[in-house]
Amino acid sequence: MDPSNHDEYPDRVAETFVDRTLLITGGTGFVGKVFVEKLLRSCPGIKKIYLFIRTKKDKEPNERIREMFNGPLFDLLKKQQGDEILKKVEAISADMEAPDLALAASDRKKLAEEVEMIYHCAATIRFDESLRKAVFLNTRGTKLMLDLAKECKKLIVFAHLSTAYCHLHERVLYEKAYPPPTSPHHVIKACEWLDEKALDTITDKILGDIPNTYAFTKALGESLVNDEMENLPTIILRPSVIIPIWKEPLPGWTDNINGPIGLLIGAGKGVIRTMYCKGESYADYIPVDIVANCLICSTFIYLQSNKRIFNLTSSAEYKVSFDEIIEIGRNVVSNKIPLNGVLWYPGGSMKRSRWHHNVDFFLFQLVPAVFLDALLIVLGYKPVLMRVQKRVSKGYEVFEYYANNQWDFNNDDSMKARQMLNPKERAIYKLDGDGIDYHDYFTDCVRAARLYILKEGDETIPSARRHMRLMRFVDVTCKTLLLFAFLYMLYKYLV
Repeated sequence: MDPSNHDEYPDRVAETFVDRTLLITGGTGFVGKVFVEKLLRSCPGIKKIYLFIRTKKDKEPNERIREMFNGPLFDLLKKQQGDEILKKVEAISADMEAPDLALAASDRKKLAEEVEMIYHCAATIRFDESLRKAVFLNTRGTKLMLDLAKECKKLIVFAHLSTAYCHLHERVLYEKAYPPPTSPHHVIKACEWLDEKALDTITDKILGDIPNTYAFTKALGESLVNDEMENLPTIILRPSVIIPIWKEPLPGWTDNINGPIGLLIGAGKGVIRTMYCKGESYADYIPVDIVANCLICSTFIYLQSNKRIFNLTSSAEYKVSFDEIIEIGRNVVSNKIPLNGVLWYPGGSMKRSRWHHNVDFFLFQLVPAVFLDALLIVLGYKPVLMRVQKRVSKGYEVFEYYANNQWDFNNDDSMKARQMLNPKERAIYKLDGDGIDYHDYFTDCVRAARLYILKEGDETIPSARRHMRLMRFVDVTCKTLLLFAFLYMLYKYLV
């Protein structure tokens, strides 16, 4: 839908943000960048956006904000609104991991006087994060943000970005509150009292049957927000697996290769040849631009209806299996947009048998990695392939748990709430996957990852195609030689 065809309708969503002052945490993260860009582009009447930013790699908050705005994600915004719009964004030095957020007293007072809307998007999304760091960022950080919210005199909404995968014992997740796995306050105290070494020894016992610190600490953080619903205008948004931009402002854009895009890149480079997974299974994915739209629209919906919890999920409307993703990805990286420096022709498959997967992992990933690393050492270069395979192996541990368990998500209430938007608003803030073409989408994703993550320009695509044809010939030749060798050994054995 083109919003220009609906000029007779108002944009009440944008009107909600006119002359409002916002505070956003995690604004320099994947979701945060897309959210800030969409806010400035579609709701230019915003008065001010404060971003919590910590000093990182000796770069001050203001320097990090300038770098962010210089990225390609903000090109469309600057073209449409001009550079002046960026002056509405101001960095506030803060650290989500620190006591009291490491906020200066003057900044805290300013925020308490001015802020009307808070969007808490900051979190560590590493599944192997230490318990202490995950608790400080995802749980205590949320508590400290709630404490700050209580000081804000004009607050009308506190939006907490949770995850649909933080209540893993629920095979069907509804849009309601769930009890935490344990007391978040007790866990916070334990992490403040005990040193990291002591915590590491008891982490597994604390987690119980929860597979990682991410799911555990996000569940605790969500419960803290639930507990304040009587005292604060809190809402909770639970996105599923967040994947690159679908439509705007830059199709396929991402700043990381987590999730299915990482698998496609690994397979496209030839370093991933096998995975233990039921191919017909599916995960729940949601493009990051839809998440940004949901963050914006949930504010309008909450203020109109008092709806508090939103499942930002897609599987109730459309599903794509792991087999389908692999087939589409193989076609994209083999024929449409091959990557540079491919080590092996993209192939391999999902394995339903762990034994079969382990054998293939050893033969087609570890053995070639050892051989190529040895060759690199002989040629005077540093070995890299075994290090890559160690990271792949670590990634398998996370992937296999989520890929071989099935969860479903009920977002009936959120889908009904969409009807509160008029045709113009539904066009500007797209909340559904109607019209998505997976082949086109994953082509955009690979092209963007190639350009913005791998730094492989479009001018190298012709040479990459030639290299891919060579890899195809090598792959076929190797398989043929292996077949002849097998047949010869079988013949010798029988004779």
